[in-house]
Amino acid sequence: MSNPYRELFRAPGAIGFVLAGAVARLPLPMIGIGIITMLSAVRGAYALAGAVAATFALATALLAPRISRLVDRHGQGRVLPVAAGLCVLGLAGLAACVRWQAPDWALFVCAALAGCLPSMPAMIRARWTEIFRDQPQLRTAYALESVADELSFIVGPPLSVGLSVLFFPEAGPLTAALLLAAGVTAFVLQRATEPAVLARRQGREASVLRMPLMRSLLTMMAAMGVIVGTIDVLSVAFARQQEMPAGASLVLSAYALGSCVAGLAFGVLKFQMPLARLLAVAAGVTAFTTIPLLLVNDLLGLSLGVLLAGLSLAPTMIIAMALVESNVPDHRLTEGLTWLVTGLGAGVAAGAALAGWVVDHHGVQAGFWTAVGAGAVVLLAALPAARRPCAGRVGA
Repeated sequence: MSNPYRELFRAPGAIGFVLAGAVARLPLPMIGIGIITMLSAVRGAYALAGAVAATFALATALLAPRISRLVDRHGQGRVLPVAAGLCVLGLAGLAACVRWQAPDWALFVCAALAGCLPSMPAMIRARWTEIFRDQPQLRTAYALESVADELSFIVGPPLSVGLSVLFFPEAGPLTAALLLAAGVTAFVLQRATEPAVLARRQGREASVLRMPLMRSLLTMMAAMGVIVGTIDVLSVAFARQQEMPAGASLVLSAYALGSCVAGLAFGVLKFQMPLARLLAVAAGVTAFTTIPLLLVNDLLGLSLGVLLAGLSLAPTMIIAMALVESNVPDHRLTEGLTWLVTGLGAGVAAGAALAGWVVDHHGVQAGFWTAVGAGAVVLLAALPAARRPCAGRVGA
């Protein structure tokens, strides 16, 4: 029996851009936590550290779709080195400001410049789309990318924190800068798999967010991010409440494991249901699997609960990405994919902040209602997309 994932790498150049992309995508989960670790160690101020990290996250959310729009217009090879170079410059400046005790405003300026970080998950997916457009292998490729995203968020944060703790405070952000420079350089040197720049209409084009489908998908992805951010915070808070702080890593590993396993399985299953209807099913599963979190009373129960909740994350992302590929014009694809990645990241940040506030004011158990509420939003956002005629079948 053939392995669908192995077959993906028979495409010329696939191994090269996937390996380069694996290096280039690691800085995204490394930078935010690296900034917090660095500044809290040197300045001793968590409020300042959080504010500078939030500046980076906000700048990335604002700039990444615009960078991807430029990529669609001018090509990955021309835009990515410039964007990555500005990000590296910002990270190097941030480390220098910390090392030489620059004023606080300089930290915010450098963090905003580091926000030029390009959305490498979208760039990699765009290359898979170029290779397997309108072929069933594309869904398998998107599944592989969802798992790769999960793995980067498992490996990246502890790598960044560990480097800063073991060596010197600036080690985490500086390593992220080096990985970005090396990964993007290797990625853009592989010209054979770079998506072609397609002809565009004359004049200024409106954002892809003008499409009702994209607004629904962005809302849904942001709500899914809130679930992820909530689970991140509550895992730590619940483990401390149970006087087992190290248990938080077990809970978070269970969530990632559920998502990875479900994503890999979904990538090889065959469905004949239209994509939009399948999205509604996946969104319903996402919503209902948050409800058991309200019933947990120990770490084992929480681990099982988040394992169940994680089963819907990767499949829902895969379907959403496939809907973008099927409905967004080819010459706007990278921008469309980036909006979904950005929406998820913004939701994670918002979910972490909201869950933290709820825990501080109402306790850990009340915090799980944040995930349940976000699950309801996921379902409500997916229903209009399911009723709207959309192109493509997930099993096509």
